[in-house]
This record gives sequence, C-alpha cells and structure tokens, in this order.
Amino acid sequence: MLTSQQEQLIEATAPVVAEHLDAITQRFYPLMFKRYPDVASLFNEAHQQSGAQQRALAGAVLAYVQLRQDPARARGVLATVVEKHVSLGIQPDQYPIVGECLMAAIGEELGDALTPEIAEAWAALYEELAGLLIELEDRRYQAFALKPGGWRGLRRFRIAATRQESAMIRSFVLEPEDEGPVADHEPGQYIGVRLGIEGETLYRHYSLSDLPNGRTYRISIKREPEGRASRYFHDVLNVGDSVDLLPPAGELTLQGGNEPLLLISGGVGQTPILPLARQALAEGRQVVYLHAAIDAEHHAFRQEVAAMREVHPSKLKVVAIHEYGDDADHCGRLDRELLRHYLPASNPRCYFVGPQGFMSAVNQALAELGVEEDRRHFEHFGPSRPIEAA
Repeated sequence: MLTSQQEQLIEATAPVVAEHLDAITQRFYPLMFKRYPDVASLFNEAHQQSGAQQRALAGAVLAYVQLRQDPARARGVLATVVEKHVSLGIQPDQYPIVGECLMAAIGEELGDALTPEIAEAWAALYEELAGLLIELEDRRYQAFALKPGGWRGLRRFRIAATRQESAMIRSFVLEPEDEGPVADHEPGQYIGVRLGIEGETLYRHYSLSDLPNGRTYRISIKREPEGRASRYFHDVLNVGDSVDLLPPAGELTLQGGNEPLLLISGGVGQTPILPLARQALAEGRQVVYLHAAIDAEHHAFRQEVAAMREVHPSKLKVVAIHEYGDDADHCGRLDRELLRHYLPASNPRCYFVGPQGFMSAVNQALAELGVEEDRRHFEHFGPSRPIEAA
C-alpha cells in the first residue's frame, strides 16, 4: 500500500511521467527482451513494429493512475488487459520482470529527475497495479477451470478438420487430444494459441468463429503475407497436427435484452460477429448482418450466413458490400449513408469488428447517426487502443 507521501509524489509527478510515457514504453520493450529474451514469444512482432503494443501499455498505465482511487472503475478499465493476459496464460512470476524493466526504462528516460523517492513511489504503484491484475486473472483462471470441460494453463488440441472459407481465410476445427469435454465459451470471444515454429515459441489469439458445442472449438484465420503464425496454420499445419490452447477470453459478448442488432464486419472481422449473430437469432432477436469484403473471392462464410437466413427469414437481414465486382448488394465502401439506411429504427445495439480504419469510420458514423457510446461495441485484433487511432 502506498504511503501518503508516495501518494503525493505520484500526484505531483504523474503529468511528467505521462508526458514521457510513449518514450518510456519505446525503451521498455527492447530492454525487457534483451534482459529476458524468453518473454518475447508472448508479444506479436507486428504489433511491436506498429507501436500498438507500446500505446496499449501506456494507455493502461495512465488509466490506472487516473482511476486508482475508484477501484470499481479501475477494475472495469483493466478488464480488457485481464482478458488479453488470460489468453496468453500470464502468471504472477512474470510481473516482477515487467516491473524491473519498466522502472529501468523510466530511469533511462527521466535521468536525474527520477529521484530515489520518486522511483520508490512509482515502483509501489506498479506493485499495486500488478497485485490487482494478478487477483483478477486468478479469478478468471479458476472460474474457467471449474467449468465442465475447463482447464488451467495449456491444453493440447488436434486439428480435426479444415475448410477454406475464402481466398484468404481458412477455418480449423480443434478437438482435445485427451478426448474430454470442451468448456463452453461466450460467442464473440477469442482463444489463445501456443505454436512451436522452427524451435521458437509464438503466442497468438484468434476469434472463435462458431457457437460452443462441448466437443470442439473453431478458429478461422486470415493468411497474412508477413504473418508467421497465420502462414504456419495455412501452409504447414494439416488435419491431425496439434497445437496448445489457453482459456477463451474477450469482452465482445452479446448484451442481454431484446433490442434489434446491427452487426457490422470488415474482412476477417466477421469471425467473432458470426457467432454473435447465431446467438442473437437463437434468442429471437432481429439482426441486420452487414459484411464488407474486397470482392466475392474474399467474402468468407457466405454460404453459412445464407443458411442462417433460410432458417430465420423474418429475423435476419443480410447485406453484402464489395469494393469491386457486381456480386453484392452494394459496390463500393461502407459509409454513413449505407449505415443510415440499414440502422434499425428502435434503439439498436451495434457490434463492429474489422481493420482499425474501418472500425474508426464505423464508430464515427454511428455516433453521428445518434447511436450512444454505450450501444456501440467493438474489439481490436491485437492490443487494445483508442478507436480513433489510425
């Protein structure tokens, strides 16, 4: 627990640390990977290069500094961090590594301005934050392990089947090697995967693209030209091969109620949206399912969505938007006028997932159309960041 003097030091120095926080996080990751190279496998190199990981860390630290006097709100803000950590299997003994390297990065950036007293105060703040995250993550681990078919840590799954969904997206059905039951997940969640590629360990998380069934999970992965993990799935792994899975996680889950839904996806962003649609339709809700793709060749799950429409003709409206070609309801890009046209009239909830620029545009358009912030739901692939970030 911080002393009153440390509280005062944090309050006095927070603006300075905030001003330098981007630079601190830029120093932090290379320093940590140099001192502890084994932890590098937990981080996606592409997110490091883009700066997304650094921005996510900076945002979490700032949010906690601002909200720590309100524990309920602080826990809410940290919920996304907890979910990402659960999908990576983060453990308590990894937090001291982060604390050591974060304080070293602060010292390198601030130099003599970081007095021993200030350093001790910020170290105590980190210990407080780490303790809270460890507590919240342990609750999640325990809750999932107690579910029928649940587990803690890693569990080995084999690829039972694959299916090419579009030119770039392939689905993988995963069944446990121990042949036991598989715990249910919430539609919209993702799952952590550990891979061994050429002697190197990589961790990734992929959206679960189907409803829970107690026997298998399905993930659907876009082949990225520079993506080591996605290329490994597409080009190397076959039926019968195995991967390690961590517990499902994620906050993009369906809010209770009976209001209509506008579900919007771009590209591979359809993977969490599809099970949300299935769940909503099973609950008898009205759904507008709007998907944007480059063209017909890149439009995944088209037959699967058409089959849903046959089962729920009065509840489901499907709209396809392609940038090119004439095999869709609209040709061009999704814009505010199209959203206005298909937005349900009676106070809908809107869920949207896709590339960052796509989500930013959708979020802004929905706000301009009068959809309140608490009725706009989205989730990033990779580190969380402000929706406005390009």
